[in-house]
Amino acid sequence: MMGVELASNDLPIFVVEDGYLSDSEAFASVIRVLDGVRTASVLVAQSDRDQYDYLLSIVDPGKRMGPDEEALLATALKALSGAVSKIDIVYHGSLISNIFGLCLWNYGLNARNALLELITSLAAVPDKFLDGCLHMLVNNFLPPRRLRESISQSRWITRKKEVHSELHMALHYIADVVPLAPMKLKSIIEKRMPRCTDPKDMIVLYVECMLGLENDEIGEFLGSTLLAKVVDLLTDLDVNITWEDILQEEHNKGIFEMELEEWEDNMGHDAEVGVKPPMENGVLKGNAFADKLDGLMVIVCEHLKSRAVNGHLLKVFEALSEIFRSAMLKLHKSKFAQFLMFYACSLDPDICGLKFAVLLTDIFVSKNEDPDSRMKAVAYLASYLARAKFISSSMVASILKRLVDWCFEYCQAQDNQGKINPQAHRVFYSGCQAAMYILCFRMRSILDVPHLKHLLFHMPLGSILCHPTLDPLKICLPSIVQEFLRQAKAARLFKTSVPYLYDNSLESEFSKAFGGIERLDMFFPFDPYLLKESDRFMRPNFEFWSMVKTTYSNCNSEDEYEFDDLDAPDFPENAGTYEEHEDLDLDHGDDLEYSLNKMSITPKSAFQHPINTNFHQPSRMPARIRPSVSPNW
Repeated sequence: MMGVELASNDLPIFVVEDGYLSDSEAFASVIRVLDGVRTASVLVAQSDRDQYDYLLSIVDPGKRMGPDEEALLATALKALSGAVSKIDIVYHGSLISNIFGLCLWNYGLNARNALLELITSLAAVPDKFLDGCLHMLVNNFLPPRRLRESISQSRWITRKKEVHSELHMALHYIADVVPLAPMKLKSIIEKRMPRCTDPKDMIVLYVECMLGLENDEIGEFLGSTLLAKVVDLLTDLDVNITWEDILQEEHNKGIFEMELEEWEDNMGHDAEVGVKPPMENGVLKGNAFADKLDGLMVIVCEHLKSRAVNGHLLKVFEALSEIFRSAMLKLHKSKFAQFLMFYACSLDPDICGLKFAVLLTDIFVSKNEDPDSRMKAVAYLASYLARAKFISSSMVASILKRLVDWCFEYCQAQDNQGKINPQAHRVFYSGCQAAMYILCFRMRSILDVPHLKHLLFHMPLGSILCHPTLDPLKICLPSIVQEFLRQAKAARLFKTSVPYLYDNSLESEFSKAFGGIERLDMFFPFDPYLLKESDRFMRPNFEFWSMVKTTYSNCNSEDEYEFDDLDAPDFPENAGTYEEHEDLDLDHGDDLEYSLNKMSITPKSAFQHPINTNFHQPSRMPARIRPSVSPNW
C-alpha cells in the first residue's frame, strides 16, 4: 500500500527518493525517531530531537489539517501502531499526550481507522496505556463544541453514527483482549457522565453513544450500570422541574402546555375547544431542565425500541425493573422519568406489561415493605392500569381481583368498633382508592366481556366500601369516590341503594390524613404526559379521560338497563346510605394544594359528555386526573 506524497522541504524522517513513503518505510522511520530520543534528554542529538519534534507536529491534536496533512497523519499513526513496543511513557510522554488528545470527529475515515488501530494496540500493552486509551475513547463520545452546534445537519448526523459505531467496535475489541477493561470502563463512564446542569446537546450525545454499548457484547460486562446512570440523570432532571415551575407559567406558553381548567377563562368563552395557543420559545420559560429531559427521553425510548426489535427487550426490562424498584419508586412524586417503564411495557404488553403490574401488586400486598412504598406502588398500579391502552381488560380484571381480595381480607381482620383512623389504615385506603380509580377508567370495558363482568359483580366491593368502621367512601378522594359511584350506579353494580356523594370537593381532611405529608392520596404517576418531543412514544399507548367509555354513556338510550340481568352483590345490611355519608368533613383544600395537583383538567360544560347534565351535579375526577382533553401536539 502506497503512503503519502511528501513535500520537498519535509524533514528527513519520512523522505524517500521518489517522493513517496510506503508503510514499511514509514514504520522504519518511526522506529528510528523513537529510538533516537529514548535516552536522557541531554544525550539526545539535535537531529534526533528535530525529527521527534516533526513527528509531534504531524500528530498534533490542535492543528487544522487539509487532505495532505491528514493523509500524513494516517500514515504516521499506522506506523506507530506497529511500533507500540517502542513507545515509552517516560521518553515519549509528549507523543502519548498528543495521541490521546486527537479527536476522531475531526478526521475522515482513513485517519479515524488508523487512530483507533493505534489506540487498541496501545491498550493491549500490559500495564501501560489502558487507562489513557479508555479515557480517550470515552472523551470522543462527544464531538468538539463547534461541531455540536451543527450536529443536526445531515452530514454530521452521518458522521455521528460512524464515529459512535467505530468507538463501540474499538471498546469491544479492547474488552475482548484485556479482561480488566470493562471494570475500568465502567468507572470512567460514571465519572464522565454529564450532569443535569450541562447543555442539552452534551447530555443527549453522550447518552446516545453510551447506550449504544448495550447493543454490543460489552454490555454483558457492564450489566445494568449504563441504564442505571441514565435513569439517575433522568431523575435529576425530573426533580429540578418543580410543580411551581409548571403551574406558575402562563397556560399558553411552554412545553408543559395542557388543557388546564382555567384556559377557557383566560382565552375567552369563544376559544375553540382542544386548540392550543401558540407556544413561546418551545420550552418552559426559565427552566431548561424540561427541554433536556424531553431530549433525553427520546434517546432512551429509541434505545428501548431498538432493543425490542433485536429481541433483547426482556433483558433490558428486567434491569429497568430493578432500577425502578430501588430508585424511581422512592422518589417523591416523580413527574416524567417513570414513563420509561410505561413505554417499555407497551413494547411487550403480554410479558413486560404483566410483569410490571405483578411487581407493583406484590409490593403492595407485602407486609415486609414499608407503608410508603406500598402506597406508592399501588398508586403506580392504579395509574398504570387506568392509562395503559395496551393492557387487556382480562389482565386488568385479574390484577383488580387480587387487589380487592387483599382489601377484603384486611376488612375481615378489623374490629367493627372504634373511630375512623385514616393514618393507621393508610395502606388499606390507598388500596381502596386504587381499585375505585381503576374502575373509573375500566369498568365499562370489563363489563363488556361476559366472564369478566361476572368476575366483577362477584367481587366483595360492597363489603369493603361500606365497612362500618373503615368506611373508605368517607376517606378516599371525593372526586374518585363520586365518579366510581356514578358508574357503579349506572351499571347496577349493587342491588341496594348506592350512597351518592354530591359534594364536589377535590379532597377531604380524611384523604389528607391517609395521604401523609407527601399527599400520596393525590399521586397519579401516569397522568397525561406533558413533554412535547418524546410524547410521540407515549401517546399511541395512552388512555386520556376523554377517550374513556363510561357505564353511563348510554344512560339515555334504550340500553339504559343493559346491566339489569346481572346478579349484583348486596351491600351489607349495615351499609351506609347517602344520608349517613352527607356529614362528610370535606375540605376544598388550600390554594397551594389545589394548584400543585391540577395537572390534568376538568373540562367546563363544553368539554363534558352531554350525559353529565342528567345528574344533580357533574362528577369531577381528582385534581391531577380530572377528565382531560387529549393535547393536539
